[in-house]
Amino acid sequence: MKKTQLYLLATLIAFVGLAAIAYKWQVLKFPLTPDEEAEVWTVQARIEYQPKRGNNKVTLLLPQNPPGFTVLDERFLGKNYSLLEETVEGVRQAQWTIRRAVGKQTLYYRATIVRGDAAKETKKKSDASPQIATPPALEEPFDTAAKTLLDQVREGSADIGTFAQELVRRFNAKNPGQEVELLSEKLSDPEARAQFFVQLLAIRNIPARVVHGFELGETKASETMLPWLQVHNGIEWLTIDPRTAAQGWPSDLFLWSGANKPIYAVEENDKATITYSISRNLADAMAVAERRLEVQNANVVNYSLLSLPLQAQDIYRVLLMVPIGAFMMLILRNLIGVKTFGTFMPVLVALAFRETRLVAGIVLFVTVVGAGLLVRFYLERLRLLLVPRLTAVLILVVLLMAAVSVLSHRLGIEVGLSIALFPMVILAMTIERISIAWEERGPGKAMKEAVGTLVVASLAYIVMSWDWLEHFVFVFPEVLLVLFAATLVLGRYSGYRLNELFRFRNLARESEKNVPPDAPPPAQPPSEAPASQG
Repeated sequence: MKKTQLYLLATLIAFVGLAAIAYKWQVLKFPLTPDEEAEVWTVQARIEYQPKRGNNKVTLLLPQNPPGFTVLDERFLGKNYSLLEETVEGVRQAQWTIRRAVGKQTLYYRATIVRGDAAKETKKKSDASPQIATPPALEEPFDTAAKTLLDQVREGSADIGTFAQELVRRFNAKNPGQEVELLSEKLSDPEARAQFFVQLLAIRNIPARVVHGFELGETKASETMLPWLQVHNGIEWLTIDPRTAAQGWPSDLFLWSGANKPIYAVEENDKATITYSISRNLADAMAVAERRLEVQNANVVNYSLLSLPLQAQDIYRVLLMVPIGAFMMLILRNLIGVKTFGTFMPVLVALAFRETRLVAGIVLFVTVVGAGLLVRFYLERLRLLLVPRLTAVLILVVLLMAAVSVLSHRLGIEVGLSIALFPMVILAMTIERISIAWEERGPGKAMKEAVGTLVVASLAYIVMSWDWLEHFVFVFPEVLLVLFAATLVLGRYSGYRLNELFRFRNLARESEKNVPPDAPPPAQPPSEAPASQG
């Protein structure tokens, strides 16, 4: 394969990996750090009423896909009540019913909420033909005041959005005009004022509606449900705050209901009350992201590592770190030039270091390998064949591991018990390779490669035991695609290693000293070779 094709393939693979990481981070809200926390709100609605004789029915509108937030969990409390959740004319609602009720009744609705996708005021299919409200039936002089006010608002506005804003601003002015003062006599509360705005806009054939919600913030024992005005400009709904005339959807606004219905209703009971409370907490961002996906798109979780049992997840947290250690070994061997015994043996030793810790692991490794070498040199004199010799070394390695564990336990050093985690076959092969290198290339080369093996294993252990990296690789396993792409590129590197630059620096200096200062530059090769004579 040509280098161009290799680089294109590596670029494509790296792009796919980085794109997947960015999508999971920005869209699915997976945390980058293991200790990251997310805001979680618990919103509660409490309905109280005095029941009538016979059956009673209570209806409560429920949040439905609130923009900017996701409802993770919903709970309903009502002793001896039957609960029915249904969607009527596109509006979710809960209905409690009971045959007989005695004494003051209390019903609860509780929702757990987290932030979701950013709130956007987009045009929905259901808003293709927004309805215009019924204009108010006003008597004189209220009718004349309303028409005069709308004419004045029109002169001070440029489009539908600014028209509605100017109308709201005039009602909230410190020194309102005569028309506003006259019309405000019938407006007793914010809800009535918002509904009156909708009726006034209907006179000019402007679709408008009132939605209800509150801004989520700190914990509040009592919160007030506030109305928000929305007008349709022919393309989308524009949200306007009836209290400030500010346009735009607030980032903390939790939309409870956008239906043109009362939020709650108790059959044949006008004295029922509802109170809202908000509790803000911090929770593990990873658990929140996983739960959010289960609500929004369960398949993303079902076909990911998060769907595995906890025991299997713990295993993959370790296995996914093996390529990280192997990539480190690739850099240390191919770019720096560190010599080791075997290709992946240092990574396996580093895995054992995760349980024994670094210092204790090095001591145990040196002890077992050192003792095994002494036995191996003795077995060499017996002139055994390769397979019997390896079998004998393996048996002795197991006996040495057992002896070190028992001795360390008697001395009160519990870390010695972790020596059983070292791969027995790897230790046996390491002993065999060191002894062969000792005989063929001398003790200096053998010890140099043994030290290099420990250095690579130690550095790999430090990286593989990094909590942040372990979390990042498990949550974003697509990062291994980026490592794969980098490995493909490094696989074609055949230049000097870092240690070779130090090895040959003296030779380069000597060659520079031997060149006379007045020597002519070397002749350049001809650009074209002469044609061969036939």
